[in-house]
Amino acid sequence: MRDTLDLARQMVKILEDKLGEDILLLDLRGLSDFTDFFILVTGTSERMLQSLASSVSEKIKAETGLIAVEEGEPDSGWIVLDYGYIVVHVFSSEKRDYYQLEELWSKAKTLLRLQ
Repeated sequence: MRDTLDLARQMVKILEDKLGEDILLLDLRGLSDFTDFFILVTGTSERMLQSLASSVSEKIKAETGLIAVEEGEPDSGWIVLDYGYIVVHVFSSEKRDYYQLEELWSKAKTLLRLQ
């Protein structure tokens, strides 16, 4: 399998191309035993949340064969795509502010932030 950091960067590019907002790539290696990277992205509507999640799922499956375990619905304001070594969090701005994963994982190294 290809390098997980390269795969995470590819996911960030997909989210950027779909106009996701405030994209953050966190390196959790050495801090977490369940994943290496978190990607956080904000969408401005339920429709956009679904579009962001679907785009990552479909393009990564087509290019790598990897299938995410998906949790959450657009109307909940939080969709999680779990690829094992990479977990993508697609948030509404309200849910992102409420859960504050950036604060919870503040010791993680920020590899990329696109605002």
